[in-house]
Amino acid sequence: MKELENWLRKHPSVRTIRVAAADLNGQARGKRIPARFAENVIRNGTRFPMSVMNLDIWGEDIDDSPLVFDQGDEDGILRPTERGFMPMPWLENPSALLPIWMFREDGSPYEGDPRHALRRVIEGFKARGLTPVVATELEFFLIDDSGRKLQVPPSPRSGKRRKAAETMSIRALDAFDTFFTDLYDACEAMDIPADTAISETGLGQFEINMMHQEDALRAADDAWLFKLLVKGLARRHGFAASFMAKPYAEYSGSGLHTHFSLIDEQGRNVFDNGGPEGTALMRHAIAGSLDAMHDAALVFAPHANSYARLVPDAHAPTTICWGYENRTVALRVPSGSHAARRIEHRVAGGDVNPYLMLAAILGGALNGIIDGVEPPPHVTGNAYAIEGLRRLPATWAEAIDAFEHSPQMARIFPAELIRNYVQTKRQELHYMAELTEDEQTELYLDTV
Repeated sequence: MKELENWLRKHPSVRTIRVAAADLNGQARGKRIPARFAENVIRNGTRFPMSVMNLDIWGEDIDDSPLVFDQGDEDGILRPTERGFMPMPWLENPSALLPIWMFREDGSPYEGDPRHALRRVIEGFKARGLTPVVATELEFFLIDDSGRKLQVPPSPRSGKRRKAAETMSIRALDAFDTFFTDLYDACEAMDIPADTAISETGLGQFEINMMHQEDALRAADDAWLFKLLVKGLARRHGFAASFMAKPYAEYSGSGLHTHFSLIDEQGRNVFDNGGPEGTALMRHAIAGSLDAMHDAALVFAPHANSYARLVPDAHAPTTICWGYENRTVALRVPSGSHAARRIEHRVAGGDVNPYLMLAAILGGALNGIIDGVEPPPHVTGNAYAIEGLRRLPATWAEAIDAFEHSPQMARIFPAELIRNYVQTKRQELHYMAELTEDEQTELYLDTV
């Protein structure tokens, strides 16, 4: 509490704060409070209905949710996370964000909060003397959405628009140098460990990697906060930034790839066997991840547009397989130093909730380690061309059904979260059918 109060004293220019939690769609839900009244939130938390944590993508109540009327729309108590205050560089006026998460009246975690779902998985590793080391790679598009047709914004330097993708182009990065310079400055101010930036294979598409860290909750925080920052800062620069899975049908979509390894209590990488193969424990983690992958697809591809990305020959996996140094598979074991042996999970789109994504990835790996199962043989060559491999769900409806009835998901996620998430997605599936493709794009462009 004293650290939070001291932060405000050290930043007297901050006039307002936002307290915000991530709902099941990863949307920031919370309140705006004058800075002079922040002490009450710091000491006592704040309250809002539990139902707010599983609103649909439009921000509407879930029609058949028991949280709304059956339970009287009761409040949860939201308390600051260990992240503390941070500036909000995308706003014109000096403001601070205080991330929060939800608890019940008796102090127990609210199981419908996605951050608590990830915490629960991390505790499962901790009970076995293991700590996940995690890094994420976030792809996004810079978009001029001022007209009827989406297009890449004109370069602030040249005034020209890129007419095609420029993979790993320094020129493409330099065209938006002012934006990226401001973005890195903002990441430093918010203590988000943004590392390398590259231009990607889509029109106006870029990727920024996060540094590896031994705190998976913080890694999810970083991804969530980074998405808020990029979208807000782009608007200050006069264009949009979107993590939508596939805004352009003719170009590859945006992924949110995750690299992870595990260290023991002595800090040793338990995936490292001194060579390229990796340990038996790594194979168990791969097997568990593969086993959970089909039924977790709703987490990795949570929206109607998500399934446009998961198509053959579009730099996104479509089959459930793994391989060494192979970007056509769902789980890639990168080459390089054996001391850094790790798994790259390549299924999730940029439109995911990072807390649910990491819970599903790490939870599947943990189940494989607990069960001691072996994966199928690794794939070589083009996985898109290999027949007989199990496929990811091809449709949103299929993914919802798989998630709802999955024994694997029941091992990873609390029953209440599974119920809430399924009800949310069924409602979105129903109402999304009433929208045209352009209306869906307009909705997803800013929200996800």
